[in-house]
Parts: sequence; structure tokens; C-alpha cells
Amino acid sequence: MDTSSRYRRLRRLAYALGAAAFIVAFFHRVAPGAIAADLRATFDSSATTLGFIAAFYFYPYAAMQLPSGVLADSVGPRRLFTAGSMVAGIGSLLFGFAPNVGWLLAGRALVGLGVAVAFVSVLKLIASWYSEREFGTWVGVLMLLGNLGGVLAAYPLAWATRYVSWREVFVVTGGLSFALALCIWLWVRDDPRDAGLPSVRSLEGQADAVGTHAGWWDGVARVAENRDTWPGFFMHFGMIGSYLTFTGLWAVPYLTDGLGLTRTSATLHVTAAILGLGFSSFAVGTISDRMGLRLPLVRALSLLYLASWLPWVMGWQLPVAASVAAFLLMGIGISGATLGWALAKELNPPALSGTATSLVNTGGFLGTALFQPLVGAVLDRTVGGAALDGYRSAAAVLAVIALTGVAAGFRLRETRCRNVWVAS
Repeated sequence: MDTSSRYRRLRRLAYALGAAAFIVAFFHRVAPGAIAADLRATFDSSATTLGFIAAFYFYPYAAMQLPSGVLADSVGPRRLFTAGSMVAGIGSLLFGFAPNVGWLLAGRALVGLGVAVAFVSVLKLIASWYSEREFGTWVGVLMLLGNLGGVLAAYPLAWATRYVSWREVFVVTGGLSFALALCIWLWVRDDPRDAGLPSVRSLEGQADAVGTHAGWWDGVARVAENRDTWPGFFMHFGMIGSYLTFTGLWAVPYLTDGLGLTRTSATLHVTAAILGLGFSSFAVGTISDRMGLRLPLVRALSLLYLASWLPWVMGWQLPVAASVAAFLLMGIGISGATLGWALAKELNPPALSGTATSLVNTGGFLGTALFQPLVGAVLDRTVGGAALDGYRSAAAVLAVIALTGVAAGFRLRETRCRNVWVAS
């Protein structure tokens, strides 16, 4: 096999296995929304408790984002992926067999800890195996594939639980994580040079990037001291935090308890949002790379996302087609925030791409970890969490949070799809 063919084969394999791990991560992220009624019935839990069950995925996930970026830059994504998939498999099994809420929380936390490394590791692999002008495109493809995991955790999961227990679903998912760990360890390579191949930069006639920091703490400090890093962090905190809080847990109860829809219909709405995000992320990354610009898409789509909250703040009883379309627009709107990862990479030194993208990524999951129990607390203050007025109040809170994220997005700096450190 010639060098070019071997290069293409190895980078496709690394990307495919990394994307598979991200699909599993996305499934776990969204699954509590589809089985919220089952969890409430099994464990007799309140809305606040349900919020904490969902959020226990995000606490370790958010806490691990920055360490994941540092580790991706130092020990490499292959080792991170393998260890993370093993931990996620253990957590999924524990979640499936949990006899009480305490064990359920422990399993959910282990899953969050294990899958926390997936996204940043794939970003590091993309940065190592693909050129800069392909980065936005392949991140968009990753979001499309990852959202397939979210789709599986919406309507298909609700349908499956009519025939098998939700516990069985998580046991099978745990086994899948173990299989992925083995495949990643055997076949993924962190960098073309680890396989005896030339680096991406050398193939393009450029000198290889050299390290820009003496140690991991210096790298974190350089990224954190860069004022251009923080608008992306707060954009994700407000926008992705509000989106995942809603679609990942509270949208289905809002539609079923607040508006009287069936669970099947409600999960179809969430599926529309996930598909909107998935396909739009792919399109946005590709269009941005071809335009050579990031900010026009970020700003236009952010405003669309903010507008998509209006029906839920108002509590409108829309026809099903119209309400599904509103969820679809929400998914399309939030796709603008996915360019935050490309901007983080391009606004920081190339050797710190993992640290930079992970710091920005922390914002969305820190927000979700805080906002899911917050919404539960708002709902518990209104007729056991079942009144439409309670859901409208919760949606209003999330809309204000989304507004802060949109405002931060308007403070991002344009990079023209190139690393500003290298260009300067």
C-alpha cells in the first residue's frame, strides 16, 4: 500500500472510531429526556431529583473538559479514548443495574467522566490528520454523526422502551463502549508521524508546528490569559447550556405535562431539533470554510436560536407541524455555536488546540450542569412541576440565559478560517 493510500485509510479509521465514541456520548447526554417518566416511576423522584440525575452526567463532563484538552495535547487522544470508553462502559452498566437513586447518580457520573474525553480527543485527531481549511467541515460532520446518537436517544429510545426495559438499553450500551475501547486501542494513532507518515503541515509544504509551552500549566495559562478565548466560552455557556438543558431533559416533560402531547409526539419534537443541529452543523462548517469567514454565520444563527424560544416562553398551543418546525429551527439556530470550537483553535497557538477547544467546550456543559437542576427547582415550586405556567417560567429563565450567550457570541473575533498566531 502506498503512503497516500495508507494515510487516507488511517485517518478515516481514526475519525470513524472517534466519531463512534462521540455518538455514544451524545446518546447518554440526551437519553434522560426520553425516559424521564420511567425514571420518575421507578424511583419515585421529584422534578428537582430528575434534574440532578440528568445533570450528574455534566458535572464530571464539564470538570474534565480542560484536563481532557491538556491530556490530548500531552499523552494523546488514543490513550484518552481507550480509558474513557472503559469508564463509560462501567458507568452505563451501573446505571442499568442501579437499585436506587444513589447508584443511578454514580453510574451517570461515571458515564459523564468517561465520555468527557471524546469530543476534545476527536478535535485533536482532526487537527492532527486534516488541514486547517478542512477543520470546520470535519467538525461539522462530527456534529452530524454525534447528533445521530442524540436521535437514537429521543424517538427510537422512547419507542424501544415500549418493548424492552430502559435498563436493558443501558446494559447493551455499556457493552458497546467496551468494544469501542478495544478497537480504539488497536487501530487509532494520535498523529500521522506515529504511523511513520509525514505530518499534515509537511504534506502542505509547511514547517511542523513546534511546542509553545514548557508544561501543561503554562499551556492552560496561555489559553486562559488570551482574551479572545473567553467570548467563545460564554457563548457556549449561555447558548449550548440552555439548549442541552431543554432538549436533553425538560422539553419532553414540557410537551407532555404542559401541553398534553404524547411521549411519542414529544420525542419526535426533540428529534427534529437534534436533526436540525446535526445537518446544520455539517452545512455551517462547510460553508464557513468555503466563505473563509466565521462570524456572519455565528451571528445570524445565534439570533435565530434566540427567536426560537418565543413559542415556549409564551406557552403557545401550536399545531403539531408548527411546533415540530419550531424545534427544527432551534436546532438550526444553535448550530452557529459549533463554530466556537474552530474559532478557539484559530485564536490560540496550534500546539494548544486541545486545551483551547476544551476550555471553550467547558462552558456549554458547565451551563447544562447548573441549569438542569435549576429548571427542576422552578417546576417543583408549581403544582408538582406539571403546570404550564411553571414550564413557561422555566423557559423564560432559559431564554434569558440564551440571550447572554448570544451577546457573548457577538464579541468573538474573526479569524478568516486561519490560525491568527501562525498568520501573524
